[in-house]
Amino acid sequence: MRQFKVKTYPSKENLPKEKQLAWAFAELASHNEKWDAGAAEMVANRVIDNASVAIAAINRAPVAAARAQALAHPRANGATVFGVSSDQTFECEWATWANNVAVRELDMHDTFLAADYSHPGDTIPAILSVAQQMNRSGEDALLAILTAYEIQMNLVKGICLHEFKKDHIAHLAPAIAAGLGTLLKLDTDTIFQAINQALHLSFSTRQSRKGEISSWKAYAPAFAGKLAVEAIDRTMRGEKSPTPIYEGEDSVIAWMLGGKNREYIVPLPEVGTPFKTILESYTKEHSAEYQSQALIDAAFNLHKKKIDLNQIKEIVIYTSHHTHMVIGTGANDPQKFDPDASRETLDHSIMYIFAVALEDGTWHHEKSYSKERAHRPSTVELWKKIRTEMTDEWTAAYHHTDPSKKKFGGEVVITMKDGTQIREKMDNANAHPNGARPFARPQYVNKFKTLTEGIIAKEESERFIKLAENLQSLSADQLKTLNIVLPETKLLNPTRDQKGIF
Repeated sequence: MRQFKVKTYPSKENLPKEKQLAWAFAELASHNEKWDAGAAEMVANRVIDNASVAIAAINRAPVAAARAQALAHPRANGATVFGVSSDQTFECEWATWANNVAVRELDMHDTFLAADYSHPGDTIPAILSVAQQMNRSGEDALLAILTAYEIQMNLVKGICLHEFKKDHIAHLAPAIAAGLGTLLKLDTDTIFQAINQALHLSFSTRQSRKGEISSWKAYAPAFAGKLAVEAIDRTMRGEKSPTPIYEGEDSVIAWMLGGKNREYIVPLPEVGTPFKTILESYTKEHSAEYQSQALIDAAFNLHKKKIDLNQIKEIVIYTSHHTHMVIGTGANDPQKFDPDASRETLDHSIMYIFAVALEDGTWHHEKSYSKERAHRPSTVELWKKIRTEMTDEWTAAYHHTDPSKKKFGGEVVITMKDGTQIREKMDNANAHPNGARPFARPQYVNKFKTLTEGIIAKEESERFIKLAENLQSLSADQLKTLNIVLPETKLLNPTRDQKGIF
């Protein structure tokens, strides 16, 4: 890997585009022609994983609303929408919109944590939608997905957005634009221009993940995907974009991030080498913010010890800075202790999540967030006894540069009313590559079958899995059927409605 240094330059220096970070990304995208077998296997896992959580969420209100918007934009030989017959196709940017909201809604697909946060699987819906509309093969889509993962994950390693309260879709949109450039075999300059525009328009604040969190959390990556599709379309028509987008005097680093005196280092592979960074990503076994995954597993272990929960005085979770500040008491969000808070807010409250997991010894993507569950008196009482504290040790492990040494867990200390203490430490979730039982293809398939059981037919399940497992061999026509279809009777908003503008 090479270390690309990026910082601001005054306009009078007129930084050549060939020395800009966006150009480095575009070069990688335009020269990605070979794939690694292990990375290709992981892409298939991610396609299966995305579909499993999308179908589990298919009739939730945000997903149904996004689908209704997509259905208002039909297009012959367009792209498919999850749940809808593959005989019906739609404008690819709107298919991206609907499918990405479905993938993101349950907060249960893949993750990558480093200097910042990301869900790199959010790159996939746009790439598959454009691939279907533009008659690209499975191998084309595979290479494009690998490009998008490579760009997004290396941005996450090098540039922290959260430090300046910017949402992580600012790393997602340029990554998708780069992936689409690979997909469509565009030249470096065209991809460069699209990356510039996608980044320029994708900066937003982290208020979408703060306080009373709304359904926009699921829509945000869909917005980034739709934006990237439109950026690519515009630059394919010969239009240009703001530049330098990272390094400009009035651009991203100068005003959105660290300022004119800040230098970032983004790791990048050599041009023309197969991309493998996707192998460093990991999925979720439980439907909750990633930093809670190991702590849910720890709660399960403690549940088995049959602790008298009524005798607990307090629970302190010692963990990383990110966990403490984002889903812990360091966020200073009273909503994280509110039984009437939204599902999205409870999903970002380790205090709530740990209380429920400790009481129940299990976790469910719907039942664990129900209003009845959140209002259970014993849960509310336990919930209020939980707090988090950050430690240097856990923070350093969270940011370790060696993937095999990263830790995303914490140590739980339960103090009983009689003064005795019970401790449980979990470095990583069981499903993490460094965990007790890392996910591999059988686990991804089992997750898919578990989450889609009772929603789709067995034959449909097996058909989709077979296609996903052979992504690199699919023809353009076969890729158009890489979709999951539900009977209309099981689908909310199966046809166009009149509720909105479209």
